[in-house]
Amino acid sequence: MVEDMATDRPRRAENPKVAGVLLAAGGGRRLGGRPKALLEHRGRPLIEHAVRSLRNGGCGPLHVVLGAAAEEVRARADLTGCAVSVNPGWEEGMGSSLRLGLAALTATDADAALILLVDQPGIGAEAVARVRLAYRSRMSLAAASYDGERSHPVLFGAGRWTDIAAAAVGDQGARSYLREHRDAITLVECSDVAEAYDIDTSQDLKHLE
Repeated sequence: MVEDMATDRPRRAENPKVAGVLLAAGGGRRLGGRPKALLEHRGRPLIEHAVRSLRNGGCGPLHVVLGAAAEEVRARADLTGCAVSVNPGWEEGMGSSLRLGLAALTATDADAALILLVDQPGIGAEAVARVRLAYRSRMSLAAASYDGERSHPVLFGAGRWTDIAAAAVGDQGARSYLREHRDAITLVECSDVAEAYDIDTSQDLKHLE
């Protein structure tokens, strides 16, 4: 068995452990302060749909990062089977939540993290599964694309977590890291199975049922 020299752990390209990380800390500032995790979609909080997409797409373990109204989210949403972290600095932007999510995985044996945002209900299990299958090694870097445009979900091999976390500041998340390493990204076309719209404004609420 070939060993990953950066981690002394065996590579598992055949059957990797890809953890799902759901970033669900946003306060919905442009939605009048309505936390995105609690927006209703098909009769349930939006966060439950994102968790289901990760689980049904083959990810595990599942880790959820909460922030705004964290206790209300815990009380109203079914997060069974998920490890949950609360980001006290969620107002700093997505970068702090991404750092927290990756840090929570460092003590696990996950080979990669697949990152999904709570406010993209058009992305389901099919897109998650496709991006998950792009894993090749603990240095893998992959992202869904929609008509050639990179979006979510994204997959980060464990060998990249430290550098990604260091670059995740403000509301940029991993954008700067992905720009700098665009030649290493495997793009996975998902426009036939998903839509990458965000729920950011009241006009976007039309996407919710």
